[in-house]
Amino acid sequence: MTPTQFTSSLTFLMALAGLTFYRTHLLSALLCLEAMMLSLFVALSAWTMHLDMSSFSASPLLLLAFSACEASAGLALLVATARTHGTDHMQSLNLLKC
Repeated sequence: MTPTQFTSSLTFLMALAGLTFYRTHLLSALLCLEAMMLSLFVALSAWTMHLDMSSFSASPLLLLAFSACEASAGLALLVATARTHGTDHMQSLNLLKC
């Protein structure tokens, strides 16, 4: 396993662990999801540069575009829940109250 593969997989696993263990605030969950997407972007970019294939060169940019869309949707949900519930604590959110 190369150092680049080790670093990207370790970053992904740390973000996944952060998402599973520290779910007190919605903002921390969104930041962990963003870290997971950025680690996948770095891994995919390194993989396409390693293979020297020009056909896969648009894949990291597509993943980055989807990550930006996910981040904007997550921030919109964060603002909406902060306005309706007054906080971003995950314990105060109840999906059955909708």
